[in-house]
Amino acid sequence: MPSLARIYQLTQSLLYHIYSRGNAKKEIFHCEEDYKHFIRILIAYSSQKNLKIYHWVIMPNHYHLIMEFDNPKEISSVMAGIGRAYVHYYHRKYQSAGHLFQGRFKSQPIEKESYLLACGRYIERNAVVAGLSSTAQNYAFSSAAFYVNGMDDLLTKEDPLFSSFGEALSERREKYSEFLRSFNQQEESLFDALEHPCGSMEFKSRLIKERGIFLPRNGRPKRKV
Repeated sequence: MPSLARIYQLTQSLLYHIYSRGNAKKEIFHCEEDYKHFIRILIAYSSQKNLKIYHWVIMPNHYHLIMEFDNPKEISSVMAGIGRAYVHYYHRKYQSAGHLFQGRFKSQPIEKESYLLACGRYIERNAVVAGLSSTAQNYAFSSAAFYVNGMDDLLTKEDPLFSSFGEALSERREKYSEFLRSFNQQEESLFDALEHPCGSMEFKSRLIKERGIFLPRNGRPKRKV
């Protein structure tokens, strides 16, 4: 059976760390129903577009997602659709108008075999860093509870590397909880710079930037001579 790295190379799918925040850093999720409505939008798009969302968090004024696209060229239309759906809900509910999100979403390609788990931890720790929860899994609006407590949120697709935490499910959950606590601050800084792909040089050589979005190159990258 080919390795995970080899399988990744044979496909044109791509993982993205996606981030968007409220205009002028203002809150865009004010109550539980706002969070739940945004989650419902994500679930709908995941189903319609066959997307995989492995890790996510929704904070009062921003959100992070790790999404895998079978067709990365759909990222702009998908994220625009998700944004429009929430803006429509928000303006109707709060009788408001104007820009809700600050500019375009940001996207960072992530090398699956090297950085998926680390980026997921960075995302799920957002609520702890912000002082909204003592532990990542106790925050209601993230994927951490899926991995630590086994809560089926209907949105999270299991990280393909989650199985590396042990053979038994109980062992995997316990070790993942430990993993969330043993973060690496230097490593996490990689995910603050969303304008830079996160991965090996070989991974980066397979990407090309088009209209501000990194996409897989068609064919093999040219060899340097």
